[in-house]
Amino acid sequence: MDLQSKIILISGPTASGKSSFAVNLAEKINGEIINADSMQVYKEVKILTARPTIKDQKKIKHHLYGFISIKRKFSTGQWLKHASNKINEIREKNKVPILVGGTGLYFRALIEGLVRIPKISAKKRKIVSGLQKKLGQINFYKSLIKLDPKIKKIVNQNDYQRSIRAYEVKKFTRKSLVDWHKDTKPLFMKDTFVKLYIDCSKDLLLERIKLRAEKMLPYGMNEVKKIRGIKIPKGYSSTKIIGFTEIKSLLDKKQDKEQTVEQIVIKTRQYAKRQATWARGKMKNWKTINTLDKKISLKKLFN
Repeated sequence: MDLQSKIILISGPTASGKSSFAVNLAEKINGEIINADSMQVYKEVKILTARPTIKDQKKIKHHLYGFISIKRKFSTGQWLKHASNKINEIREKNKVPILVGGTGLYFRALIEGLVRIPKISAKKRKIVSGLQKKLGQINFYKSLIKLDPKIKKIVNQNDYQRSIRAYEVKKFTRKSLVDWHKDTKPLFMKDTFVKLYIDCSKDLLLERIKLRAEKMLPYGMNEVKKIRGIKIPKGYSSTKIIGFTEIKSLLDKKQDKEQTVEQIVIKTRQYAKRQATWARGKMKNWKTINTLDKKISLKKLFN
């Protein structure tokens, strides 16, 4: 396989070993790494977001890590623009771009393209969310299907957030979300991508999550001390950084270190579970790789 014509994608749940796998692979195939994790873009939270080590970044060139302030809003569209530019830059150097991270929306935007739906005002969106609350999800979904019969193909009855989004898109753009997706063109040819999903057992993943939380705490406390006074508007992605709220409670003496680690572990496990659920639904055609398989060859990876 001519890897210089390819774009390597590496995903998997948090703490599964994606970053170290990517570095090892990059050394073998003359690659450079691009971040595809929505939390690792923020410069103030190196420890809390488990950014690649300085040692790994010296081995292999890394891009789009720690380059945005947590005070700034950063969207999937912005990431896609930065990532596509970096992919082209790396290819111009006759190197292989390797995108690694756990943010499914980033990978979907890269592979399928980003749907460019006209902006819908907060006032209009509030009307739709209010209707959903008034009717309840079951009846609201029935109203959605009546408004937009096509939507049944991509939105199920239990997904209330996407139901709301689909309703507002159809009502205020007069075009189905299905059709918006159909009209979206990706930036790269689909056969350009080599898609690898890092897997490991639940027991091993839990062990890694616990170890990460324990190691994070002392250095993470220093990060939280530095950023706790920064006012971040509600709704910004950076407000979802795991560890910030828990360590802040520790610093405020509302809980002890043991409780803090336990809470970080629980939240990280929940996040890993959501990532795995996404992968089962959206990454069915990705090749599964077990990082414990030390004998895995490039031929096995790319054939």
